[in-house]
Amino acid sequence: MCAMADAEGALSMKPLAVPAASLADQVAASIRAAVRAGALQPGRLYSAYQMADNLGVSRSPVREALMRLAEAGMVEFERNRGFRIVIPRPRDIAEVFHLRLLLEVPAARRVASGTTPELIAALRAELREMSRAADEHDETLFMRHDRRLHDLILGTAGNTRLLRLIDSLRDTTRYLGASTVDRSRTLQDIYAEHVPIVAAIVAADPAAAGQAMSLHVTHTGRLLVAQAAAEAADGTDPDELWAQLMD
Repeated sequence: MCAMADAEGALSMKPLAVPAASLADQVAASIRAAVRAGALQPGRLYSAYQMADNLGVSRSPVREALMRLAEAGMVEFERNRGFRIVIPRPRDIAEVFHLRLLLEVPAARRVASGTTPELIAALRAELREMSRAADEHDETLFMRHDRRLHDLILGTAGNTRLLRLIDSLRDTTRYLGASTVDRSRTLQDIYAEHVPIVAAIVAADPAAAGQAMSLHVTHTGRLLVAQAAAEAADGTDPDELWAQLMD
């Protein structure tokens, strides 16, 4: 899914194949790939209609993808003119993970204090699938089971709004294109961070479950903030930013 753009902001993006998953998701992925390749330039004005023509899709999935990217903070609209790419700020990512820490750590403690055989079996199954996907280096499949594992914990905590909120925060991270895979850690590394979370829940140890979840979310957040700071190259100190939010 590569793309090229001229000085006027014209687009040349390869048409998308007939999708098996959400077409809007594929459009968003294509936009993120074009940004990473330098084909879509931050600050330059682009047309959603032009993008739909280049990708060979209708305007509806393009609009939906752009709305999702706008909610995540990667796109800004200009009324009746088009949209511009915005490079994610390190603070945007730090704020997402600050919220995740505030919400997911207590949820892990609560679940560990009242676990069930059904939950244990489900968590172990997701962990096995994560391990298998890591061995096959299938990032998409791995992240699907990673999300299901977290959703199991959050869903068992008994607050559906909490589950939806965390899902929204994870979507924000995904639409920003923020990933540590093969940049600062491997899928096996990420899998290993989930093992003690499940082990603590199985052992019905709330304190250990909360600590393991905190270590995992903190490590992920700090790596992503550091990556964003390096890409922004604006002098942001990722450690200082993290400390400001977490204190």
